[in-house]
Amino acid sequence: MTSKARQGEDGGSQTVRALLRLREMILSGQLPAGERIAEPAVAEATGISRTPIRAALIRLQEEGLIEPIRSGGFRVRAFSAAEIRDAIEVRGVMEGLAARLAAERGVGRAALSVLQGCVREIDDLLASGELDEARFAAYVEANARFHDALAGASGSEVVQRQVVRANALPFASANGFVRVQAASADARRTLTIANAQHAAVIEAIAQREGGRAEALMREHARIAHRNLEHVLDNPAVIGLIPGGCLIQGPRDAAPVRK
Repeated sequence: MTSKARQGEDGGSQTVRALLRLREMILSGQLPAGERIAEPAVAEATGISRTPIRAALIRLQEEGLIEPIRSGGFRVRAFSAAEIRDAIEVRGVMEGLAARLAAERGVGRAALSVLQGCVREIDDLLASGELDEARFAAYVEANARFHDALAGASGSEVVQRQVVRANALPFASANGFVRVQAASADARRTLTIANAQHAAVIEAIAQREGGRAEALMREHARIAHRNLEHVLDNPAVIGLIPGGCLIQGPRDAAPVRK
């Protein structure tokens, strides 16, 4: 490896390190909503040089967690309920499109097998007793794999990229509010219904029913809408959500702007 290539690799790893650390600081509330992010202060706090921090800040802006300010630099964003609803809706639309394309274009046995395997794994987890931390972590991983596999089944790199972008919107991903969902009194029933929707989507895709597959995925996203409403009605559970400190109340408040 050349010296130049090694420097590029080291710079990339430092950017990833800075990105992970800054995201952690934002989602934990260490950098609260409205806080101005100054590169020198972050560099001093993390021990990472300013160049990778600057690159990480651009990535976080693309993810929607921070926004540029007129005086220079960035500020941590807050999110109104309306913005989160819109983000969830965008994700539902894109996943619905992915499901429709998968049904209309057809998918091979291997792709269907991956989707079906995720459903079986989730069914087994929900049937095997109390949803403790280990089972919950396994559920989150299997749920994410299903949604990733569904995007891939569309057969469109364009759609896959847009699904990734939609999932990167704050609180929009399929697992964005799942911990709140798992902590509710009817957790097992709700998670079982969600997985039944997964199975119904697979059936629609296998039967080449594009409109039905799309409608089912759009409906599936509404679970996240209901979880958001639960959070807004029960602020005590907001600590269960990564980045929950960025959700602004009351439910129709506008996001922080300075």
